[in-house]
Amino acid sequence: MKNTTISVILGVDAQPADLGDLSQQSLENNIHLIVLLLRKLPPVPVFYMGLGEFSAYSLPEGWQADVDKANTALEAQRAKISQYLADQGASAEVRAVFGDAPGLRSAVAHVGLTCDTIIIGDDLRSDEHLFRDVVHAALFESSAGVMLNTLGKAGALQPKSAFVAWKAGVPATRAIRAALPALRTAQDVTVALFDPVSTASQDGENPGSDVAAWLNHQGCTVVVQQYPGSGQETGTAILKRAKEIAADLIVMGAYGHSRLRETVFGGTTQTLIEQRDRPVLLCH
Repeated sequence: MKNTTISVILGVDAQPADLGDLSQQSLENNIHLIVLLLRKLPPVPVFYMGLGEFSAYSLPEGWQADVDKANTALEAQRAKISQYLADQGASAEVRAVFGDAPGLRSAVAHVGLTCDTIIIGDDLRSDEHLFRDVVHAALFESSAGVMLNTLGKAGALQPKSAFVAWKAGVPATRAIRAALPALRTAQDVTVALFDPVSTASQDGENPGSDVAAWLNHQGCTVVVQQYPGSGQETGTAILKRAKEIAADLIVMGAYGHSRLRETVFGGTTQTLIEQRDRPVLLCH
């Protein structure tokens, strides 16, 4: 991914060494890094006293001191990571955001407007709600490709083998376009279709051939594979087939069904987001 800008979203438990492989790749490929450190503002415990127009509210003693302490720790973490990247010689800026959930989502969405790729750190998974908010903000409110399970896996940005889970539609097309810099460097790219429908209005009369022609013209070495579903959930089938070819990266369009349906009942996107074994690039 030469000459690109990558935003990296991390939480308070992130360590400078988590960025070791990425900082090295940034030097080799002229990548500019924007690191966003997120910390949730503690809930405001407001207490009310009195009734009606004579009521008043107050904050418990010590709450503001806790907030100040957390903010100081976040700034210290920002400085520590900034110094680490400077020592590595990487082109980078490190920003700290301390706020409520809507403020953190807004910060992620904003940074995603002026970068090529967003990498979401694994440490954010320790807070399920924050992780979900960050992923959804990156997917639905920014224009960048979103990568998961990437830090510490050098092959994710420069894969030898890439697995494109193709389902004709805008999300999958956007995912391929976002992944093109990585796909061009891959030794082989597998375009995979699961239970394709061979009609002009669905997956085409020769499913996958149009995508293969596009990628071949981009200089990629492409093979098209059509897989039967065999009764498996599609996300599980994607992970199984990607593992079989030892894919360094899975590329896929996100949320072909509604977010609510996938959140409540599960779905392909949910499966790929929840798994932690294989790097994945998603777009909506």
